[in-house]
Amino acid sequence: MAAVTAAMVKELRERTGLGMMECKKALVEAGADIEKAIDDLRKSGQAKAAKKAGRTAAEGAVVIATTADNSRAVMVEINSETDFVARDDNFLGFSSKVAQAALDADETDPAKIAELSIEGGTVEEARQALVQKIGENIQVRRAVRLSVDGGVVGSYVHGGKIGVLVAMNGGDAELGKDVSMHVAAVAPMVVKSDQVPQEVLDKEREIIRAQPDMEGKPAEIVEKMLGGRINKYLKEVSLNDQPFVKDPNVTVGGLVKDAGAEVVAFERLVVGEGIEKEEVDFAAEVMAQAKKG
Repeated sequence: MAAVTAAMVKELRERTGLGMMECKKALVEAGADIEKAIDDLRKSGQAKAAKKAGRTAAEGAVVIATTADNSRAVMVEINSETDFVARDDNFLGFSSKVAQAALDADETDPAKIAELSIEGGTVEEARQALVQKIGENIQVRRAVRLSVDGGVVGSYVHGGKIGVLVAMNGGDAELGKDVSMHVAAVAPMVVKSDQVPQEVLDKEREIIRAQPDMEGKPAEIVEKMLGGRINKYLKEVSLNDQPFVKDPNVTVGGLVKDAGAEVVAFERLVVGEGIEKEEVDFAAEVMAQAKKG
C-alpha cells in the first residue's frame, strides 16, 4: 500500500475544504488514492461538510473548563457561521465537551484537540457530525490555558463572546471572577507596566512626538511632556494600574493586594477576533440569481 504523504493530505484539503485529520483518514482508507478518497468522502456524506468549510466561521462562543480546585483552566474558542447557531444547544453542548476534553488532556493545540475523545469518538468526528446536522461550518479555532500552584485561576465569560482567565497567587474564585470581569470590559495589554514591549513604547513615543502641541517646543520641554504622557499611557494599558470597573476609587492592583493576592497572568479571547468576515450583498445575490433564471 502506498504511503500517505503530507503533500497528499494538503492537496485533498485544498480540493475538499475538509480538515487535516479527516483528509488523512480518508487517504489511508482509500490506499493513498486521492480521487478514490474524494469519491468515498462524497459517498459518506462528508461532501456537505466540505462545501460548508469554505464559508467564513466568524461567530461562535468562548467556553471555559476549570478544575475543581480552580488551579487550572482551559478556554476554547469554537466558531460557527451565524450567531443563531452559536446559541444552539447542540453547538453549546459540543463546545462544553471540547473544553472539558482539552482541560482533562491539558491541551491547547487545535490539531491535537481534534484527536481527543468525546462522545465515543474523537472531537473531529463529533465536529463533522455537528456540521452535517446543523449545516454550518464549525471550527475549533484556538485554546489557551492558565495554571498556578497554590493559587487560583479566575474566569468570566461575557455573553458567550468574550472570555477571560486570570491566574493569581492567593485570593479566591470570587476575586478571580471580579478581576476577570474587569479584563473583559477594559482589555488591558499587560499585568504590570514593565511588561509593555519596547517596540510598543517606541511607537507610542513616535506618535506623541508627532502631535501638534509638541511642535516648536524646546527639546527639554518635549522630553518632559513625553515622559508624562508615556507614564499616563503605561497606567492605561497595565491591569494593576487601571481603576477597577466596579469601584474606580481603587486600582485593580490595590484591590488584589488588599486581598493578599497578586495577579500573575491573564488571557482574553474575543469570538471572531482577527477573522476577516465575508460581506454578503443579499440584494446583489438575489439580482444575480434572477438574471440567471
